[in-house]
Amino acid sequence: MSDDPNDRQKEFGFATRAIHAGARPEPITGARNTPIYQTTSYVFEDTDHAADLFNLSRFGFIYSRLTNPTVSVLEERVAALEDGRAAVAAASGHAAQFLTFFTLLEPGDEFLASRNLYGGSITQFGLSFKRLGWTCHFVDPKDPENFRKALTPRCKGIFIETLANPGGIVVDVEKVAAIAKDAQIPLIVDNTMASPYLHNPIEWGADIVIHSTTKYLSGHGTSMGGVVVESGKFDWFKAGKFPTMTEPDPAYHGLTFYETFGDFGFTTKARAVALRDFGPAMAPMNAFFTITGIETLPLRMERHVANARAVAAFLEGHPNVAWVSYAGLASSPYHDLAKKYLPKGPGGVFTFGVKGGFEAGRKVVEAVELFSYLANIGDTRSLILHPASTTHRQLSDEQRLSAGAGPDVIRLSIGLETVEDLIEDLDRALLRSNR
Repeated sequence: MSDDPNDRQKEFGFATRAIHAGARPEPITGARNTPIYQTTSYVFEDTDHAADLFNLSRFGFIYSRLTNPTVSVLEERVAALEDGRAAVAAASGHAAQFLTFFTLLEPGDEFLASRNLYGGSITQFGLSFKRLGWTCHFVDPKDPENFRKALTPRCKGIFIETLANPGGIVVDVEKVAAIAKDAQIPLIVDNTMASPYLHNPIEWGADIVIHSTTKYLSGHGTSMGGVVVESGKFDWFKAGKFPTMTEPDPAYHGLTFYETFGDFGFTTKARAVALRDFGPAMAPMNAFFTITGIETLPLRMERHVANARAVAAFLEGHPNVAWVSYAGLASSPYHDLAKKYLPKGPGGVFTFGVKGGFEAGRKVVEAVELFSYLANIGDTRSLILHPASTTHRQLSDEQRLSAGAGPDVIRLSIGLETVEDLIEDLDRALLRSNR
């Protein structure tokens, strides 16, 4: 076994890393669990120590907007689970996306994104980012070559969800990664829906991985958060398109982030500039709950998948259901891609169409008793949503249809309950919707 701690960590199994990565007993008290360091700031040893920290010539803690010991454990753990080089955490998944694109882009720059995304991401990319001078071109991900056709000279990245929310589409990551590599731009993958237990985007060519830790990583509906993981494999100098990484930064006396920090230069820049200046820091308490949630991630994901398979199979045969979009079903057009990229199962979230359209969909979500009608996924509890009237309501009819959130669509996030109880609850609600 290698003497390098990073190499040794990668040699451990996933479940071992989920419990131990980034953490060690607290040295003063011997506390085994990672403490919640609920503090804003940290005492410097002397003036030289303070200067070194502010100049980024020494690693350590300055102020909890930048770094916090509890949050640092979470960052190291997620990076280890994703086989990444480093990570930076943020207050939400949206904040993590903002940190990523602020670090990549300048006014006038462009990027490509799958059109099959979480509705909030479509709005963030298509509307709010425009005000910053960034243009997103949305692409149909079903044919990877669509990304190549959509490239422009100002494109600085490609963004996809391997497992799309809410449509159940599985994107051919390897092919999209090859297109990004040819264009010398990073592939950014939102891995929230799959979790690192079911899918490893870096293995298939992703350069940056993003999570809303609010979902499966936290797993209990208690804690907001997001994280950005870099693979450490993208050559920012060779690409010649990213001055924010390869040219001197005036905020740090001309320091060049990629030259100075190498394979963890991107997350260092995201922390030292974007997180510093915009401030979407993760709270230590939320980091603590997310660390605790990750410890059971492998066990939870196995149960989520098993329950989802059973519920999807039941719905596929229900007389009041028009269709089911779950890549775990043999009838899914994404079944083969799911076997390739998600061999342990295509997650616990999927959609189905209820006969009767918009009104029938509303009736179903209002008739369930065990499922909770709310806008989240990845909870231990089973959740139900009518996207057209909630998460995707702000989109046009055309956008909703292309995102897989048409008027008849119901999204389920299958939890850890006894699966027969979930099936009974849905069956009762579906029968009521047809009255």
